Amino acid sequence: MSTIDEAPLLTVTQAALAAGMHAQTLRQYDRLGLVVPARTRGGGRRYSLRDVEALRQVQYLAQTEGINLAGIKRILALEDQVDGLRKQVARLLAEQSRLDAAQNRVFAAGTSGDVVAVPRGRRVTHSGGAVVLWRPRA
Repeated sequence: MSTIDEAPLLTVTQAALAAGMHAQTLRQYDRLGLVVPARTRGGGRRYSLRDVEALRQVQYLAQTEGINLAGIKRILALEDQVDGLRKQVARLLAEQSRLDAAQNRVFAAGTSGDVVAVPRGRRVTHSGGAVVLWRPRA
């Protein structure tokens, strides 16, 4: 989480201006757990650009869609859960891809007994009685 969007940079007043709300509203949303900013060592609130976007979303859902704060809190929690699941799926797909690539590698064995992985798409030369082994696809 080192992106600029997630860096806690803005004070309550700055975030309120950026979100188009009153600073007291941000404090209430923090108390309710809707948008919880980072804290300084002294306890001051510091909002990120992502927090400001969440504040705007809360405002939209409340004012335009007529959703109460408890409903908004649940919506935000579910969206966070979906984001986490998307990241997990991406990690699992990358791992599956890595495993598939590992299973489809070709190995060459020389007369001295050395075994080496051969990059995909590269032909192995059969010099000195070397044997090429691979795992056929099912």
